[in-house]
Amino acid sequence: MENSHKKQHVALTSVLASLLLTIMKLVVGIMTGSIGIISEAAHSALDFGAAALTLFAVKMSDKPADTKHHYGHAKVESVSALIETGLLVVTSIWIIYAAAERLMAGTTEVKVTWYAVAVMVISIVVDFSRSRALSRVAKETNSQALEADALHFSSDILSSAVVLLGLVFVSMGIAWADAVAGIAVALLVGWAAFSLGKKTIDVLIDAAPEGLGERIEEITMTVGGVIAIDKIRVKPTGPQVFIEMAVCVNRTLSVEKVQRICAEIEKKIREEFPVGDITINTRPIALNSETIAERVHVISLNHNLHAHNISTNLAEQKKQISFDVEIDQQLTIKQAHDTVNRLEDELHREFDEELDICIHLDPLRNDDRYTGSLQPGEKELVNNTIIKASQSIENIQDVHDILIRKSEEGKLFITLHCSFNDDALLEDVHYLTSQLEGAIYRSMPNAGRVIIHAEPLYA
Repeated sequence: MENSHKKQHVALTSVLASLLLTIMKLVVGIMTGSIGIISEAAHSALDFGAAALTLFAVKMSDKPADTKHHYGHAKVESVSALIETGLLVVTSIWIIYAAAERLMAGTTEVKVTWYAVAVMVISIVVDFSRSRALSRVAKETNSQALEADALHFSSDILSSAVVLLGLVFVSMGIAWADAVAGIAVALLVGWAAFSLGKKTIDVLIDAAPEGLGERIEEITMTVGGVIAIDKIRVKPTGPQVFIEMAVCVNRTLSVEKVQRICAEIEKKIREEFPVGDITINTRPIALNSETIAERVHVISLNHNLHAHNISTNLAEQKKQISFDVEIDQQLTIKQAHDTVNRLEDELHREFDEELDICIHLDPLRNDDRYTGSLQPGEKELVNNTIIKASQSIENIQDVHDILIRKSEEGKLFITLHCSFNDDALLEDVHYLTSQLEGAIYRSMPNAGRVIIHAEPLYA
């Protein structure tokens, strides 16, 4: 909001200044008959129209994006600058034509008066102050329309100085100097038009500012998890840029991790550039460093299956991969088998070699059950059975926090904690807890589910 106010205020003061200079130069030019001063009046008239157009453009460009203009209205400033370019070219042609006609005709009745000199000095002072004010606000707000207006006033300083020099030569008896000064002004205006037009057209055809894409790539590659940049597009619209990019990430990463990477990229880019919007697409790729377990896990997830207990053996130059997958318990054996067959087919394509695959099907339980507490005597009996089963297995210690619930069908759901020495390997711990599970199932035929939590002895 503050930037919008600054832009509109400096544009309005430029309109008033250019209007005042136009009137002053036109009156003095007619009174003295100076083609140089009259050309300067035309130049200032052009500035007045351009400044008015700039005022309109900065008001329009500050409107937010809507359903019809998804990128906002910032390019109104670029259109305004392009129109100003056209006006500059027309003005240059007219000045050169008028000056050349006077030179060929040899009619150079120019009166050099104090007020002619005074108006050109005043013009230089006003143009200098407006140019500085416009340039400052243009840099602060990245406004192309204000930059174009500042360019106009900067060219006015040079052209006014040339006209003033022409008047000095006329006063010394070199009558044709006024017309030459007019042509010099036209050439200066033409050069300003060329510079402004080139920059404006670049914006209108969505040419990325030089070095901007490269810098965004540098920032993106500093974010952990980004492997490469597949594509990047930068679209400047007034003071902001819109960015689209596709980055390559490891396919083994979770969706949440990928989202964090994208958020970090956006945060770093916004810290350095005024971004209107940024769209980041991700492309998962396989790395040469992926383990067999990681590859199996990723491909299983692509089939909405969770693979675990993945193990690989090499026998007679042939790989053997075995693992467990969780399958919806409501499926029939044929439906479940068809599901893992599709997974097997893709694994064969992934490894592109001869291998044996053995998949164990685990029923995935996702239903809610209503359970109740056991009677005191029944609970004590089950507790004792569990303790006795644990005592038969070496290295299992301190069975505690036993919780037993019974379903409506009479099935027992048992959870318990047990401890191991701190230096016990997880593989050994898993083997022993599996033995305990089996012992409990064998001791209690009505056990429906047993979950054992293993922990260090002094946790």
